[in-house]
Amino acid sequence: MPSEGFDPSDQEDREPFVEVDPTGRFGRYSDLLGSGSVKKVYRGFDQEEGRDVAWNQVRLKDFRNDPAAINRLFSEVELLQNLNNENIIVLYSVWRDMEHDRMNFITEACASGNLRDYRKKHRRVSVKALKKWSRQILRGLDYLHTHEPCIIHRDLNCSNIFINGNIGKVKIGDLGLATVVGKNHAAHSLLGTPEYMAPELYEEDYTELVDIYSFGMCLLEMSTLEIPYSECDSIAKIFKKVTSGVKPQAIDKVGDPEVKAFIERCIGLPRARPSAADLLKDPFLLEVEDSDSAC
Repeated sequence: MPSEGFDPSDQEDREPFVEVDPTGRFGRYSDLLGSGSVKKVYRGFDQEEGRDVAWNQVRLKDFRNDPAAINRLFSEVELLQNLNNENIIVLYSVWRDMEHDRMNFITEACASGNLRDYRKKHRRVSVKALKKWSRQILRGLDYLHTHEPCIIHRDLNCSNIFINGNIGKVKIGDLGLATVVGKNHAAHSLLGTPEYMAPELYEEDYTELVDIYSFGMCLLEMSTLEIPYSECDSIAKIFKKVTSGVKPQAIDKVGDPEVKAFIERCIGLPRARPSAADLLKDPFLLEVEDSDSAC
């Protein structure tokens, strides 16, 4: 018999969850929001707070022969638990499902998805809007780079920058390839997305300024709707151009000379490349009213 006060019609009218977390707070729907090499992201719901969330899930058995992938995932979750910045994706909960050999973690959901898809949907975007997005990305990077210890994202690109389009709020996510480095800010491993990787990343000896290079490439994509080095048909060709200092052809498609100059400053040689804090003080961005900080 149904328990006292239970109304079967309530269950029938409610959208069914595929699964619920151990506390009963979070539910997962079948809708897939995104999929990567390590994880799948589903639409979820926080029943306690009454808000949408992103339910990130990894089937660990798929990676038994790739411990590095599992380590990257655990690294992301560990980092997210300790970060607190309005331009970094928030982590709400994490647990391991031993029965199904899965790891799940709940993060905030950005209603408009990633910046790459959002920009494709909105092909007419002003330079002012690009500046506002840029300021927020740089604030997130400045937070990571001045964190103790310093955190390098290493895989910043438009597919892992997320946006709530109704308020124009931009947040950095997917820290699975990030690394915490020591006081000398030097790191020695090769990871990332080739089109966005700074030349020194290929040499496996770099600092947090590789994220500034990647940010410059993100701004290039935001400006042109073209992924950098799309003229190359192989990673080897991208590698050759990047390490030879050949800029992507898309740079010549940037119509605004100030935007182009700002991008070129970001993707310059490491010694000449500014920090996130320096870029936030650049006249190019200071021209924008700082209203986005109130979003």
